[in-house]
Amino acid sequence: MKIESDGLIQIYVPEFESGTIADVIVLAQSDTRKKRSFTSIIGKGQGCFARAEEANAFIRKERESWD
Repeated sequence: MKIESDGLIQIYVPEFESGTIADVIVLAQSDTRKKRSFTSIIGKGQGCFARAEEANAFIRKERESWD
């Protein structure tokens, strides 16, 4: 739903009788968040690696700790 230029929001609910009291909650969405691509976050989560070399080094270290 879009808010009109004068700030008006119209809701049409024919099931309600005239005089019915209703609670209405309006949550505004904001597009101001910086959009990030999926590839920009790869390697930044726990257990993830940015490069294959990092993953190989981690695995090598883990295997060496088994001995």
